[in-house]
Amino acid sequence: MKNLKLFLVLVAIIFSSCSAIKVTTDYDTKVDFSAYKTFAFYKTGIDKAVISDIDKKRILRAIESELTLQGFVKSDTPDMLVSIFTKSREKVAVNQNNNFGYGYGYGWGWNPWMFNGMNSSVNISQYTEGTLFIDFIDKEKKELVWQGVGTGALKIQSREKKEVRIKEFVKEIVSRFPPGKNK
Repeated sequence: MKNLKLFLVLVAIIFSSCSAIKVTTDYDTKVDFSAYKTFAFYKTGIDKAVISDIDKKRILRAIESELTLQGFVKSDTPDMLVSIFTKSREKVAVNQNNNFGYGYGYGWGWNPWMFNGMNSSVNISQYTEGTLFIDFIDKEKKELVWQGVGTGALKIQSREKKEVRIKEFVKEIVSRFPPGKNK
């Protein structure tokens, strides 16, 4: 019974991790983030991102939307520049589904084939894991002051689902900017 509980917990973690976006951030602790009020996109950095121009536009629109919701203003004379970078890799997920039958005719809880693989099936799936880096750069100092990195599965069948997934990534990352705002 203990093994069954452990197995169910592991399955729950595996399935939840496939749709979740893991976000990490890093920033310069000496920076006063309250001084930043305006932003613009850093074209030189964005051009290096290895994704389609359409997806770049989707990401930039989502970033602009999230920053605007936080009170930042897009400007031709910004306090900070926003850049993005992306990468992806193929991942393989292996899930074992045990059919813990209770031994037809053998009594509750005992089945002679339970542990020899007769009642197990293995599912193998391949998916793309994407990582989106969002960088905030101090315009005057030309230094990186904050970086958010979001990583998650990219199982996308349609344009609409792709747009939703991009917005999820951006929202999860940008929601952690500026540091300390949720304290």
